[in-house]
Amino acid sequence: MTEHPTSHEGRQPLAARQQERTRPRQQDAAAAAAAAAIPSPAAAPNPGPGPAAVTEAQAATRREGDRLRFVGAATRRIARGIDLDEIVLGLCRASVPTFSDAILVYLRDPLPVGDERPVSPFVLRLRRSDRLRHTDEESGEAGPESERLRPLLSDPTADLMPAAELCEVRAGGALAEVLRGVRPVFGDSAAARAALPELLGPGRPVPTGHRAILAPLRGRRRVIGAAVFVRSTERPAFEASDLLVAAQLATHTALGIDKAVLYGREAYIADELQRTMLPDSLPQPTGVRLASRYLPAAETARVGGDWYDAIPLPGSRVALVVGDVMGHSMTSAAIMGQLRTTAQTLAQLDLPPQEVLHHLDEQAQRLGSDRMATCLYAVYDPVSHRITIANAGHPPPVLLHLGGRAEVLRVPPGAPIGVGGVDFEAVELDAPAGATLLLYTDGLVESRLRDVWTGIEQLRERLAATAQLTGPDHAPPLEALCDDVLDMLGPGDRDDDIALLAARFDGIAPSDVAYWYLEPEDAAPGRARRLARRALARWGLDEMSDEVELLVSEVVTNAVRYAERPVTLRLLRTDILRCEVGDDSPQLPRQRRARETDEGGRGLFLVNRLARRWGATRLSTGKVVWFEMATR
Repeated sequence: MTEHPTSHEGRQPLAARQQERTRPRQQDAAAAAAAAAIPSPAAAPNPGPGPAAVTEAQAATRREGDRLRFVGAATRRIARGIDLDEIVLGLCRASVPTFSDAILVYLRDPLPVGDERPVSPFVLRLRRSDRLRHTDEESGEAGPESERLRPLLSDPTADLMPAAELCEVRAGGALAEVLRGVRPVFGDSAAARAALPELLGPGRPVPTGHRAILAPLRGRRRVIGAAVFVRSTERPAFEASDLLVAAQLATHTALGIDKAVLYGREAYIADELQRTMLPDSLPQPTGVRLASRYLPAAETARVGGDWYDAIPLPGSRVALVVGDVMGHSMTSAAIMGQLRTTAQTLAQLDLPPQEVLHHLDEQAQRLGSDRMATCLYAVYDPVSHRITIANAGHPPPVLLHLGGRAEVLRVPPGAPIGVGGVDFEAVELDAPAGATLLLYTDGLVESRLRDVWTGIEQLRERLAATAQLTGPDHAPPLEALCDDVLDMLGPGDRDDDIALLAARFDGIAPSDVAYWYLEPEDAAPGRARRLARRALARWGLDEMSDEVELLVSEVVTNAVRYAERPVTLRLLRTDILRCEVGDDSPQLPRQRRARETDEGGRGLFLVNRLARRWGATRLSTGKVVWFEMATR
C-alpha cells in the first residue's frame, strides 16, 4: 500500500487553495500601481498658477469690490432724494463720471400715479442730462482733462448732448420692445441699435461697441422712463457685469421716482384738503378788519388740526374762532373740518359763545372718545365796542392797544373740547377802536425750547415793540403785523401747526347808528319810511332817500305781516349803508317771481334788484333781514 506525504496544503479545501495561489499576483499589481502614482525623484513638482494668473485674479476681485462699493454708494445717494428732481439728480451725479461720461434720463410725460391709467400716447420727455465737463467749472477755461476729451470724434457724448427733448414711443416699435424687456442692453445690440435713434431723435450718432447702455426705468407697475449711459473712447468700454450695475441704478431710481410721485400726490391732496378746510378768504364785516396766517408743522406734515374762522353775524357783529385738534394727520384734519362746520352752523343760530363751545364739546364726543381739541370763540360788536369771549383750553388772546400797550386777556381757561360734562364761561370785555386782537394756536408760543407761558410773554413783548415803531397814534398794518409775529419763531420753534387770526377793531360811532322799535301794525311801514328819511338827511344822504325808503317799506311790511312782537329797524352808516329789520318769526323769506294776478310777493325782488347785497339770518328769537347799499 502506497502512502502519500501529509502537508498543510493537502488538508485545505480546494477554494482556499485557489485563493492562496492568486493572492501574490494581486499584491504585485497593487504595488505596481502605487509605484506608478508616486513621482520619481527626478520629476519636477507642480508649480500651480503663475504670477500673471494670480495678478489677473486679484485685479478681477478688486474690480468686483469697487463695483459693489460704487453700487452701494450710488443707491444711497439716489435714496436720499425725496422729490423727483432730487432723485434724478442723484442718479446723474452718482453715474457721472464714476460709471459713465454722460447720462440721459427720460421720464414718462405725464408720470402715472399709483394705479391710475397711463395717458396715451406713450411719450418720454428728457428730464435731465449730465456729462463730463470739458471746461474747468471754476475758471471757465479748458484744463488738461478737457483738452484730452475735446475732439468730438473721440467723445461720443458730445454728439449725444443735447438729445431730443420729446420722444413718442410707437406701439410695437423697437424702443417699446426694449422697454418691455426691462433689462438693460448694450448700445450695439440688435434691439438697441434700432431703439436708440428712436429715443435720441433722428440724425443723431449712436455710440458704437459697448460704449452705451440703454436701461429701462420700471416702477412697481409699469415702465416710467429710460436712462442712457455713455462712455467715451478715452476709457474702457462697458463690460457684461456693468449691465448689472446699470440694472441696479435703474431699479433704485425707478422705485424712488415712484415714491416721489406718490409723495407728491399725497402732498397735493394734503394741500388741497388744508385749503378746503380753511377759509379761502376772510369776510369784510362792518367795523373790523381781518388778517390771517397758517403754517404747517413741516413740509412732511402739511395737514394738521389747526383752524381759524371769521363768521359775520346779525347786527354787524362778527364771530372770531381759532381751534386746534390734536395731531397732524388726515384724521386730525377731518375732525377739524367737522368741528369748523359745526361752529359755523352754531354761529348762524346766534348762540352765546359758551353755548357754542358746549355744543362743540358734544359733537367731539360723538366723533369719538379720543377726539380732543382746544377752541376760543369770540363775538365782537362794533356798535357797543364790546367783545364776548369763551375759552375751551386754548391759549389766551393778546390785545394790542392803540397806544402800544399789549396785554394778555384774562379769560376763563376752560377744559378742552371732547372732555365732556364741563361748563364753559364767557367774559365780556371792552374792545376800543384802534385796538388789535390776536388769536393764535399753541404752535406759535410753545416748542421744545420754551414753555407756553414764556412764549406768550415773548409774543406780548413782540407786539408791543412792533407797535412802538408806528407811533402811539397809528396802529401797525395788519398784514405786516402778522408777518412780524411769525418772524419771532426761531429754528427750533416749529414743532406744531400755527394758525393766526388778527382783528383790528374800528367800531361804529354812535352818531352813525339809528335804531327804532316799531309796533307790528299797518302804520309801521309808513313810520319806517319817515324815520329812515330823517336819518339819511342827518347824514347828508338825501339823494338815497327814494331807494332806501322803498326797500325799508318792503322789508318792514313783510316783517309786520308775521311778527307778534315789536319789529326792530336799524340803520348803520360806514363806507356803506346797512339796514337791518328784525322780528320774532323764525320763517326766512324766500325770493320768488310773482304772477301777474298776485297782489304781493314783489318786495324781495325789488330788494334784490336795488340793493348791493341782502340776506336773512335766523336767530334764537326770530330772524333779521338786512340789505346794503353803496353810499354816493
